[in-house]
Amino acid sequence: MSSQFQNNLNKIYGLYAGGFLIFVVLMAILDTAGVSETIISYGFVGFTILIYATIGIISRTTQVSEYYVAGRQVPAVYNGMATGADWMSGASFVAMAGGIFFTGYGYTALLIGWTGGYVLVASLLAPYLRKFGAYTVPDFLGARYGGNTARLLGVIVLVVCSLAYVTSQINATGTIASRAFGVPFEIAVFLGLAGILLCSMLGGMRAVTWTQVAQYIVLIFAYVFPVIWLSLEWGHGPLPQFSYGSLLPEIAKLEAEYGLGTASYEKATSAYKGVKAISNAHWIPGTSGEALWKFATLVFCLMAGTASLPHVLMRFFTTPSVKQARVSVAWSLLFIFLLYFTAPALATFAKFNFLENLVGMEATALEAANWFARWKEVQFVDFKDINTDGLVGMGELMIRADVIVLATPEMAGLPYWVSGLVAAGGLAAALSTADGLLLAIANALSHDLYGKILDPKASTTKRLIVARILLVIVGIFAAWIAAQRLTGILGGVIWAFSFAASGLFVPLVLGVWWKRANKQGAIAGIAAGFISGSFYLYYLKGLDGTPILSLDDLRFGIVGMVVCAITMIAVSLATPEPDQEIQDMIDEIRYPAGETIVDQMNAKNASS
Repeated sequence: MSSQFQNNLNKIYGLYAGGFLIFVVLMAILDTAGVSETIISYGFVGFTILIYATIGIISRTTQVSEYYVAGRQVPAVYNGMATGADWMSGASFVAMAGGIFFTGYGYTALLIGWTGGYVLVASLLAPYLRKFGAYTVPDFLGARYGGNTARLLGVIVLVVCSLAYVTSQINATGTIASRAFGVPFEIAVFLGLAGILLCSMLGGMRAVTWTQVAQYIVLIFAYVFPVIWLSLEWGHGPLPQFSYGSLLPEIAKLEAEYGLGTASYEKATSAYKGVKAISNAHWIPGTSGEALWKFATLVFCLMAGTASLPHVLMRFFTTPSVKQARVSVAWSLLFIFLLYFTAPALATFAKFNFLENLVGMEATALEAANWFARWKEVQFVDFKDINTDGLVGMGELMIRADVIVLATPEMAGLPYWVSGLVAAGGLAAALSTADGLLLAIANALSHDLYGKILDPKASTTKRLIVARILLVIVGIFAAWIAAQRLTGILGGVIWAFSFAASGLFVPLVLGVWWKRANKQGAIAGIAAGFISGSFYLYYLKGLDGTPILSLDDLRFGIVGMVVCAITMIAVSLATPEPDQEIQDMIDEIRYPAGETIVDQMNAKNASS
């Protein structure tokens, strides 16, 4: 895009936000006039994808710095919005409130861990990686630890964690697309992939950045608006984030009335094999040492994973300066907070509606409801009248956690256009994160593996062609994995955090803050941490092992981080310290002013 676009960002996105609101009003009018739900769904999903694709196409570029880091010209506030969209994935938008709905307080560890991770990003990594001036995270590892071995290991960890993450995002897009277009999930995931590629393939980071800003505007409005509506309708005022607590005693009363968590309830829900029953076991914070340990370890794992995820760190490579990178993190936290502060309220309203209005209703009324028929068609809800009393019992209605957010407006009786709006918001969240993740994978493979290791003399044009081809190949592979439904949205996302924490967190932090960390230590640490964390996951899931120290498959990053830290520190101390040039580079990284390290290195190479 031209410099004129850069100079008129406020006006352009102000008009975009106003135009989107007008479009929402138009959809509401059409819904009131009796236009079919199918047309409303097509309108919301189709229109928003068209806007994102248009931005992606007109942002196409053939310049390396524009493709990899958006020319390092993204203002802090807009980078904060793009980071918020990049971060608030299908897991945050689609699945997190569903997790709180099913298990309560335990899932607030996600809110604390993911948000707290940005404190680590701001204080330990983002400004210093921006000062270094790399295009990718493996790029920094390769320069800091002197050689391509650390770079290659960084690429491997990046690909694995990003692939686990992007598969979950494509899963989310498939969930939404299957409901909106009425097609099987296995086909819907590839429709979602097509939208992702249109946003990112031609323009790289520049296209992704400006589509993510547009996507943030859609997703935050779509998430907050229905919660405010429900809060007002049920007499809790316009700030549900502060008022939803008054519903908790009502929920507890209804849970006790329906015998939630009792033996008879668990027996009833066993009819749904492989589907986790609704439980109230964790809606009230546990006070046992084990409960606190599980909560704390999950929080720490998510915080370290947040500070290690390549697609998150890449966003801070795009700001004009180190100072702007710091400010950008602050804006990111604000924009993320708006959704995370609302998620518990949404989960609470959804559970209250479920217990108050759905449980006990006539089975024929449930099966006649449009929302139930549509979601059952794509296999996300089901009902079995186990006791044959003609009523919906607690153990008889199955709803997958992944659709709580998407289906709540319909279940609560709101107009269908609100559901269409929520679907558009969920799609925006999943697309924005998938864009960033696919770009992170393709950039690492094309820039670090191909451009730095396999063919260092490759031309700029050839590297960009390779990046785009890899983007398509990786996307198709991830969509195929998502179509297998190997895990839920949240499970795949949390695995990604543990993979990243296992192999990248310690080398990145020590690379900035400990001069004595050397190449041998980094190579040994990355390999040992990633392998040990991955093996522990395989031990739990593949070998049906018993968790050690109550560290389940969501927390295997703790094992990887501990092994990585011990190995890296021990090997670094047992081998020669880095040369003086590397140590001087670390001092320079910590100084915010001046040229980036990469620019200094390029100038030095050019002069010699």
